[in-house]
Amino acid sequence: MKTESFYVTTPIYYVNDVPHLGTAYCTIGADILARYEKLRGKTVEFLTGTDEHGEKIQEAAAKKNMPPQEFTDEVSEKFKIAWKRLNISNTDFIRTTEERHKKVVTHYVEEALNKGAIYLGEYEGWYCVSDETFYTAAQLVNSKCPACGRDVKKIKEENYFFKLTHFVKQLKEHIEKNPDFILPESKKNEVLGFLKEDIRDISISRTSFTWGIPFPKGNTEPKGKHVIYVWFDALLNYVSALNPLDSKSEKFPKFWGNKDHPKAIHLVGKDILRFHGVYWPCFLMSVGLPLPKRIFATGWWTVEGQKMSKSLGNAIDPLTFTDQYGVDAFRLFLFREFPLGQDGDFALKNFKERVNADLANNLGNLVSRTLNLIQKNMDGKVFGEHNTPTDSDFKTLVETPLESAKNLYCDDKLLKMEKFEYTPILQSIFLALNGINKYLEVKAPWTLAKDPSKKEEMIQVLNVSAEVIRQSAILLWPFIPSTSEEILKRLGQPTIDDVIKTGLKESLKFGKGLEAQITVGTPLFMRLS
Repeated sequence: MKTESFYVTTPIYYVNDVPHLGTAYCTIGADILARYEKLRGKTVEFLTGTDEHGEKIQEAAAKKNMPPQEFTDEVSEKFKIAWKRLNISNTDFIRTTEERHKKVVTHYVEEALNKGAIYLGEYEGWYCVSDETFYTAAQLVNSKCPACGRDVKKIKEENYFFKLTHFVKQLKEHIEKNPDFILPESKKNEVLGFLKEDIRDISISRTSFTWGIPFPKGNTEPKGKHVIYVWFDALLNYVSALNPLDSKSEKFPKFWGNKDHPKAIHLVGKDILRFHGVYWPCFLMSVGLPLPKRIFATGWWTVEGQKMSKSLGNAIDPLTFTDQYGVDAFRLFLFREFPLGQDGDFALKNFKERVNADLANNLGNLVSRTLNLIQKNMDGKVFGEHNTPTDSDFKTLVETPLESAKNLYCDDKLLKMEKFEYTPILQSIFLALNGINKYLEVKAPWTLAKDPSKKEEMIQVLNVSAEVIRQSAILLWPFIPSTSEEILKRLGQPTIDDVIKTGLKESLKFGKGLEAQITVGTPLFMRLS
């Protein structure tokens, strides 16, 4: 049977910096969705990578007395290492200096030229090297870049221009007909706001530097060789990774989809929303390619109430942090604390409180005491034939929130996860875990174990506790994969791969746990002081 395919991407990260809290946040957010879709039985393509061209990179390499290619090789490798250590499950890693990418970019620039969407002209205006963005004088704030506040420089040079104005009406219509095309709602309104501005055609080539993909035409002008402007180059990575020019490959139609069934979901930072929400769809329209299914913009993180800054010394290094506190604790905090799409503040006090409440006291404590009681009173064996409790305590404390989590997770009409609405799902899961902890307090199986006539009731209580842990481990796998896999192993249960083969909905039915020998193990999480 042919499985459904799914495609999710992160932005490709600029190699003038190393992985940080913001890039980790976005990448883990995409990883959660990729794992979720895999859990649902889909064939998943998950792309991340690095953006390696432009004046900013050329300058950064020069400061280190390194050739640009050597510089990008070094930094790109740091991203690969970081994502591996953060348990990112990407299936591909694209670099814009790769030949497979350059070939596709050149092809589609030629295509846009042939269709009349690109023309040669002259640009005079203000340019921010840091943001690789052109601005009019009216857009500047105190004569500086309106986005980053850095100095801008006056540029006058011959450029190729993209007819952005030609596609604005078509883009507006698409956004209005597809309300989930840009999310969250506030970001969609932001893009519509951009489209109400004085939209102008945009420069897509430069002659003042050389580190970029050569423009397919215009290399003989006396003012110098043109290279493709970094955004037209970079955005095409989402397509170039899928072998669109290989007629023998099914990868592009399989994962990109078509205009009636788009499949690509882009997760991006809100600072690059204009490029993804305006430029990218128009680029695609100009060469006749279908638009992605969804573009979702994340919020920004501050640290202890302050903007992250090297000068302040408050930047969070995700690798150093997870070496100290653990990868799964870090992953959970990022998406339990604030809804994806909102701005958040990374405070160590809040991190420790969240880990203690959710992972040490709630999940970790539940697993430890349940398995210890099963080891002591049931010869370490769990599941087999047992009935689900029907009392009101169980229904209120456990069954209702757990069913809510499963409905939010599995209902194809809600698509909560595909819209990156992780918070309500996590809330329901941890409410159910907290509920089963309370249920154990109410039923007190340690007391029931002392009365031979209460043995069956004790077995039922411990079995159902283990069953809730099993189901929760499956639901939590996209968020805390290592911990979830360890829990299933301690319960003697099938692996996540087996769950996928069985089917998610089938695996989440009560009583689907197998009779097995449990392993107690050490505490999953220690309380942080």
